[in-house]
Amino acid sequence: IAIVDPAEADRVVDVMRANPLGKHARIIGRVTETDAGWVSIRTALGSTRIVDMLAGDQLPRIC
Repeated sequence: IAIVDPAEADRVVDVMRANPLGKHARIIGRVTETDAGWVSIRTALGSTRIVDMLAGDQLPRIC
């Protein structure tokens, strides 16, 4: 996971893809000023929903 300037994002992905371990690198999100402190996702149906805080053990979500 890398957080980069939006103006550099495509270049960063290209550099990551140049390495065999990064051949599937993708842009998966963006930081916005709206709803500061919240994480939202776009569902397969195109709607947006808030990702709630985890209850219990805080395990990584990106696997």
